[in-house]
Amino acid sequence: MTSKEIAKIIGAYLLLVLIGWLSIYATGHSVDEARSIFDLGSRAGKQFLWICISLCVSAIILFVIKAYLWEVLSGPAYLMILILLALTIVFGSEVNGSKSWFSIGPIRFQPCELSKISTSLLLAHVLRNKAFGSGSLKNLALVLSVIAIPAILILAEKETGSTLVYMGYIFVLYREGLSGMWIMLLLLMVVLFILSIRFPLWVAFSVLSILLLSYYVFIRIHGAKSFKLRRKLRLLCLSVMLLGSITILSTDYVFHNILKAHQKQRVEVLLGLKEDPMGAGYNVNQSLIAIGSGGLKGKGYLEGTQTTYGFVPEQSTDFIFCTIGEEFGFIGCFILISLFVFLIGNILKLAESSREPFNRIYGYCIASCLFMHMLINIGMTIKLMPVIGIPLPFISYGGTSLLSFSIMLFIFLALIKQEKRYF
Repeated sequence: MTSKEIAKIIGAYLLLVLIGWLSIYATGHSVDEARSIFDLGSRAGKQFLWICISLCVSAIILFVIKAYLWEVLSGPAYLMILILLALTIVFGSEVNGSKSWFSIGPIRFQPCELSKISTSLLLAHVLRNKAFGSGSLKNLALVLSVIAIPAILILAEKETGSTLVYMGYIFVLYREGLSGMWIMLLLLMVVLFILSIRFPLWVAFSVLSILLLSYYVFIRIHGAKSFKLRRKLRLLCLSVMLLGSITILSTDYVFHNILKAHQKQRVEVLLGLKEDPMGAGYNVNQSLIAIGSGGLKGKGYLEGTQTTYGFVPEQSTDFIFCTIGEEFGFIGCFILISLFVFLIGNILKLAESSREPFNRIYGYCIASCLFMHMLINIGMTIKLMPVIGIPLPFISYGGTSLLSFSIMLFIFLALIKQEKRYF
């Protein structure tokens, strides 16, 4: 392992930031009134300012701040962000139905973006000091509370997209010894939730019963020979049945009382419960038109009609991916996704090579957050996920998002630099 690995990650980061900046300029480009990409009155100009700030902060993190301080400060930082999240619920500004913005004079930011950094740091600190893989319920409860508390506060701000990102931490827990059964259980709950929205409740109960019966029979035949194992198996199946039943029966309440009206409509459109091409389904339909019209090679930079004439709402933020699809086609989309895969893969590679548990766990936290953001954002632009409003890391317009992801990434690089004694 050499410093080239860190250089690769920084190179991928800079390329993604550059692609994002150029794409933001494309969304604000007008044929009749061309503006400079550096014009601070435009979104591209403001993003350039945030890019400069992010690069300066990243350099300070990498070369000035002592990396060991990040673990020392993990607890206080986590507590401070929790306080900010709570204050945002009471005093925050509402934007697009989410009360997740905090305004101080002319500066406006989202504490929920910063919470991913503090949660990742504290989670890495807690996991390195607890025998998580030992099966202790006390340790499991502690770890889950670190993740759940900020997630609940963010949900109270009606920032559903950011809340879903916290589900990605289950991959971190799996790497640190959590049974794969928990991931399967989480997937089962998601499937039951969707089935309960799309079909009558008896369909979801039937699927749950068939799956549990099949699992019980399979394990009895192939593994559970002793009385103790059979007893554990029965308790497990009963517990899953109880949890599944609660999920099914609570779906109606969650769907109508927790999700916002426009989110409910988008889920209904996604699941085929209603057609609303000029309402809830408009954003996605226009996004699909933009991406589809790009073809293999795209229409060319600043040549996209859907982009230039503003047919796709929120195109510089939530739907930035369709700009790349229209102007650079399938090849451009493939290159962008490949860059993300390359970045995440190299983060995991560096994390696995680390001898420090804190560095490894924190690296997995970053990779999980990036993966969830990429999955949800791109998924909603191509109608595989409901439109819930979540940025594409380093690409979407937004100073808080860019700065937060930059800080998160460069803290990890600083930790690895300290351990490996690079440059």
